[in-house]
Amino acid sequence: QVQVAESGGGSVQAGGSLRLSCAASGRTFSDSAMGWFRQAPGKDREFVAAISWSGSSINYADSVKGRFTISRDSAKNVVYLQMNGLKPEDTAVYSCAYARGATWATRNPRDYGYWGQGTQVTVSS
Repeated sequence: QVQVAESGGGSVQAGGSLRLSCAASGRTFSDSAMGWFRQAPGKDREFVAAISWSGSSINYADSVKGRFTISRDSAKNVVYLQMNGLKPEDTAVYSCAYARGATWATRNPRDYGYWGQGTQVTVSS
């Protein structure tokens, strides 16, 4: 079993920054990926960013490219999502997920078997 827990959400004004953290614990393996997804009220869950264990594979949604940066500390099993230039449309519940057996930064939520509870990010205009 793998446990995933996010932290770092909050409220900021447009143009501001937040950093989300995600810790994976339990039976984690090096052949894995970790990703961030978000869901706004009334909308479907969407992919935000993902990173492979080694960090050699990284993917971003077009909507966040150039503003968000994903990174990981594999020794600590922690993934970070640095969010700069936040916009009101970034408001959502952000969830971290762990994909066991994924050797690249997959965008497909079906590849992720372990999910955190989510953390709220609210951006006001």
